[in-house]
Amino acid sequence: MSDGTPTDQTPTHPDMEGGPALRTIAMPADTNPNGDIFGGWLLSQMDLAGGVAALRRAGGRVATVGIEAMTFHKPVYVGDEVSCFAHVTKVGRTSIRVRVETWVRRQRSAGEAIKVTEGVFTYVAIGEDRRPREVPPE
Repeated sequence: MSDGTPTDQTPTHPDMEGGPALRTIAMPADTNPNGDIFGGWLLSQMDLAGGVAALRRAGGRVATVGIEAMTFHKPVYVGDEVSCFAHVTKVGRTSIRVRVETWVRRQRSAGEAIKVTEGVFTYVAIGEDRRPREVPPE
C-alpha cells in the first residue's frame, strides 16, 4: 500500500494508520434512482477524509487538485456504516498525495468489514491568499 496504487486485494484488517479519518452512516437521501448509495456521495466522503489527512500533514489549509485510480469494488447500501481510512503516501514541495480506502459494515450482517472503494487524492497546501505554499518538513 505504500506506493498509493489501489489494488483489489483486501488487507487482513481495514485500520490504515490507526483508525478512520471519517465515519458515517449511509442514509436514504444519499441514494441514486436504483436505491444504492450514489457514487458521488461516496466520493465526497472520501475527499473529506483525505482532506483531513492532508490538512494535518500540511499544517493548514489544503485544496483538492486531483483524483486518480478511483475504484468502486462493491455497492454501499442504506444503513451501512461507512468508514474512510486515509494515509499520506507522498509529500512534494506544495502537494500531498493521500490513499483513501472505504470500508463498510453492513447493517444486516455479522459486522464483517468489507472494502467497497479506494482511490488516490492529491491536495495542494494553500496560504491565506489561496495560492500554493510549501508543505513544512515533518
